Amino acid sequence: MTHVAYGVWDGIVYDRQTPPDHTGAPDYDLKNFDEFDAGNPIRAFFGDRGFFVFDETVSLVDSLYHYMAKAAEQSCGVCTPCRMGTVLVRDALDGMRRGLAPSLDLDRIEMLGEQMRQTSLCGLGQTCAVALLDALHHFRGRIEAETAPGRPVPAQHGMAYVTAPCIEACPSKVNVPRYIDYIRDGKPENSLGVLLQQYPMAATCGRVCVRYCEQACRRKFVDEAVGIKTLKRYVADQQSGPHALKFTRDMIRKPLADGMKVAVVGAGPAGIACAYHLLLGGYHVDVFEKSHQAGGMAQIGIPSYRLPKDTLAMETEIIADLGGRFLFGQQLGRDFSIDDLFARGYKAVFLGLGCQAGSRLGIAGEDAGLRGYFSGIDFLLKVHDHVDGIAPLALSGEVVVVGGGNVAMDCVRSALRLGADQVHVVYRRTREDMPADAEEIEAAEAEGIRFLTLTNPTRILTENGRVTGVELVRMDQTDPDESGRRKVRPVAGSEHVLPCDHVIAAIGQQVEDGALVQGDGVALDRWNCVAADDTLATSRPGVFAGGDCTTGPSTLIYAMAAGQNAARNIDDWIQRGSVRFFKRARMRKLIADNRFLANDVVETPVRNAYRVHNPELDPELRKHMFEEVEQTISARAAYAEAQRCMRCYRVYSVVTRHSIP
Repeated sequence: MTHVAYGVWDGIVYDRQTPPDHTGAPDYDLKNFDEFDAGNPIRAFFGDRGFFVFDETVSLVDSLYHYMAKAAEQSCGVCTPCRMGTVLVRDALDGMRRGLAPSLDLDRIEMLGEQMRQTSLCGLGQTCAVALLDALHHFRGRIEAETAPGRPVPAQHGMAYVTAPCIEACPSKVNVPRYIDYIRDGKPENSLGVLLQQYPMAATCGRVCVRYCEQACRRKFVDEAVGIKTLKRYVADQQSGPHALKFTRDMIRKPLADGMKVAVVGAGPAGIACAYHLLLGGYHVDVFEKSHQAGGMAQIGIPSYRLPKDTLAMETEIIADLGGRFLFGQQLGRDFSIDDLFARGYKAVFLGLGCQAGSRLGIAGEDAGLRGYFSGIDFLLKVHDHVDGIAPLALSGEVVVVGGGNVAMDCVRSALRLGADQVHVVYRRTREDMPADAEEIEAAEAEGIRFLTLTNPTRILTENGRVTGVELVRMDQTDPDESGRRKVRPVAGSEHVLPCDHVIAAIGQQVEDGALVQGDGVALDRWNCVAADDTLATSRPGVFAGGDCTTGPSTLIYAMAAGQNAARNIDDWIQRGSVRFFKRARMRKLIADNRFLANDVVETPVRNAYRVHNPELDPELRKHMFEEVEQTISARAAYAEAQRCMRCYRVYSVVTRHSIP
């Protein structure tokens, strides 16, 4: 356990010089806090809920100065308490640490801190003075003793980091409040720039993202979370095309020599993101894709009524616009191997293979050759080919889809559009347990899909090689397990038959090409996914992997984040021979491991203003066609929604013994 010398956190005072039976408290249970980087101990930590000092020789004045300097730098300037208060306090602390006569005494600094905390209009101003006030209230004597000699304070090492709950929840760490600020300021082109710094598929993400950021949004404690995904789509739809291309071309570093080229295998979201960031880094990138279109599972696994294919094509085409090459119809193991890629002069290889093989139900009567039986992925691939006019597909009668995730929701809504008379969802847990996005479940219900929850298939019934029905059993919930989730068990004697013409198993996906890379010296893990470490490096030097092929089926935003991280690490591996230490990533881990981002309080009352929702086609109309269901909001609606953001920025800083690389 890391021992706290003194500090205050959440109003609790920690002071090893004070007996515990008075005002002192036992050590806070800090995790992963001994060193910031190798051989560099953490001496102090400051945040929005207080501060900890681990080394008695730390200068409080210098530490608080750097903390307030970062707050002043990030202040938006809208309200006076934060705009002026952070600057005045920063300058006063600067004078103290330099051994000069301060512009404000401690009483005035405390007064300004209280004004910021109580009257600022956003989360940054409300929280940036917490550590300062805690130090003045409980350890003023230390500050006075430190400044009494009137001599400069020795410089300290460390760093400051600004974030927000929505930023930390986003796998790609998009600066959400910043791009919302630009919408509020009437600068949507700047807003798009914030997104394009992280990934190229903003319009796609604005349609299908699962919204981890909105789950973390503190506005939900007032009324509803800010429509972050809705605003992202608005910006991308308004500013796509030439605007996006010009911005990204301006971001390209100096092009590297012709021999500095990287191969990306797979043109899904992970591969596209990796290629994008490598191109911005000046590399020459070739993307090998076994199909004849880019997009991967976003292309074949998300129906057009959710993600129009022209939108996806426009965004993936940015790879070619930036100088990359798509090599379609090139399959790993058939047309080339990893050995071949290195022999052709590629400095590194990224594997973004995805999970394009469906999982089986594992029940009696199941046979992939049955007429009327599909895996979820195979069915969505056929839907894709139908919409593209490659191979028409029509359904009739009753359709049963087994599963409760987004793939299952895509299958049931697509089946309805293909002519099914009735579509049923069979899920062994409750509706509340379904992993699908709540909006997708609600949309399916609005279109007339029938949900059979706490129900599980036990056997597929057939006649002459064709599906005729499915035997189901009712499930009963048991006590919660160690994770808190209630298990389910079959109810004896509850078996019953649901006649149907089609069964779609939408219960998961697997890596399809795992065995091919294994033969090239790339190890798989026990789930038959590509084994990769924290840097996304595989067992073969120079080969990196990310996205669904390393984690199993996940989300588009996680895949793009993996591609971005892999590009950064590939750059290091080529240029340095090893992956660098990233201090911002280390700070994020400190915050996450110790759950420093509070998630239960709104400091200042906010007037209720419920979120703007995307206009939608009428359910009775849309269930007969594959045109996009949701529409883009108006500029007026976007401005109104942007006003709801509370700018929940938080400042964190560490003091370390040595400089941070």
